[in-house]
Amino acid sequence: MRLLIQRVAGASVEINNRISANIHNGLCVFIGIEESDTQDDIQYLVTKLINLRIFNDENELMNCSVLDVGGNILVVSQFTLHAQTKKGNRPSFIKAAKPELAKPLYENFINYLTQLLGKPIASGEFGANMKIALVNDGPVTIWMDSKNKE
Repeated sequence: MRLLIQRVAGASVEINNRISANIHNGLCVFIGIEESDTQDDIQYLVTKLINLRIFNDENELMNCSVLDVGGNILVVSQFTLHAQTKKGNRPSFIKAAKPELAKPLYENFINYLTQLLGKPIASGEFGANMKIALVNDGPVTIWMDSKNKE
């Protein structure tokens, strides 16, 4: 499971010319799910995500988590995070999970995140064609992969 995390001043999801979700001050999280992912991957990444100290404290140092600052989270499914580009110029998405496996894991990720954050999570719609607008704050962009726990 892969996450691309961006600290944002604001972010929104548009589906069929309608804003379906938006947040202010928090994290926009793109999630890519692969065939081998399980609930263990969700637990690891959600715990890391909510405790990741990438918000500024009173001294303008990144010492605060989304929990500490009362921030919001927008989660968007994005299978292209598992693109393989080693051969040729057309990406392969062979490692990305099929929808019948990925959608329940995506929903479990959001449910567990809601539980640990203690408030609702904004989200995109799994499998939909979405337009994402965001204002990256910093910029701060972090990559996390549950298979590569650095």
